[in-house]
Amino acid sequence: MFISITQIVVSVVLICLILIQERSSGLSGVFGGSEGEAYHVRRGFEKIVFYLTIILAIAVAGLSLLDIYLK
Repeated sequence: MFISITQIVVSVVLICLILIQERSSGLSGVFGGSEGEAYHVRRGFEKIVFYLTIILAIAVAGLSLLDIYLK
């Protein structure tokens, strides 16, 4: 029960972090077009959000596997 609740909380936080990230505005980003940027360096808050997203995605996967293993 504790693992399921933790998994839900981590998933909601992960969804919020994904929504915070701004890739590109408009429909050009959806279809693969770029706005002239070939390389983008993440700095400051954007870098923290990026790494937290990766960590929480791994945590959700780990919690899912743990939940399956314990059942």
